[in-house]
Amino acid sequence: MSGELVEFAEGTRGIALNLESKNVGIVLTGDGLMIQEGSFVKATGRIARIPVSEAYLGRVINALAKPIDGRGEIVASESRLIESPAPGIISRNSVYEPLQTGLIDIDSMIPIGRGQRELIIGDRQTGKTAVATDTILNQKGQDVICVCVAIGQRASSVAQVVTTFHEEGAMEYTIVVAEMVDSPATLQYLAPYTGAALAEYFMYRKRHTLIIYDDLSKQAQAYRQMSLLLRPPGREAYLGNVFYLHSRLLERAAKLNSLLGEGSMTALPIVETQSGDVSAYIPTNVISITDGQIFLSADLFNA
Repeated sequence: MSGELVEFAEGTRGIALNLESKNVGIVLTGDGLMIQEGSFVKATGRIARIPVSEAYLGRVINALAKPIDGRGEIVASESRLIESPAPGIISRNSVYEPLQTGLIDIDSMIPIGRGQRELIIGDRQTGKTAVATDTILNQKGQDVICVCVAIGQRASSVAQVVTTFHEEGAMEYTIVVAEMVDSPATLQYLAPYTGAALAEYFMYRKRHTLIIYDDLSKQAQAYRQMSLLLRPPGREAYLGNVFYLHSRLLERAAKLNSLLGEGSMTALPIVETQSGDVSAYIPTNVISITDGQIFLSADLFNA
């Protein structure tokens, strides 16, 4: 079945991405250096899942929920599907509680509600990550669980963000999911869904959560990279289903109704533009999915 985990004889795992009449297209979650023609592979009958628990708070993990901060293993007694269905309309409540970012311009003019999806968009080096990290820092003492997903970022940049969280006391309520620029494309593709699964775990336990995706344009590039050998390309060489790549992710952000505990997941996705072009394929897709946008202008930033 699509999305099923498969396992090769030498231990590498993969995910069935493309199902055809006589063959199956599989993407690997490891380097696969030992795989060759004729290698034995078996279906596990399971969809990809990750362990979840409170023990993940304060930790830095990869897309497979394995710790990468050198602080030992994480013990978890529960698990969740990496890709869960988004809450239906009956399961949702209207958005009525504000989520304070700590940035006066945003909170006064374009306030964000718990359960909303607000896009942060702009050219590189215009402060997109700074807006997102400042929002996480402002949740201290607000009983909000934060998940920061770094996709295709430099290791030094991720380390700097983690250091800032430690210095400001934010790691105690934050989980960092990181797949660096040199990580396999499959893991960069999976990282946002892993972060969403962790945030959902707390949301369904009647908690308020905030998740940052930094950034979704790099996830789309990773998806294009790993999929071009399996499916025909479309506009800008992206696959035709790249819209669904982000819509099924961002629709998981929600404010749950009273029967489900009124937990919430607020999503702040980041998308990088080229020369301020918001009409490119990925920016227009994510703009159409989200409830609003925070556009950071390079001209104003450099003024």
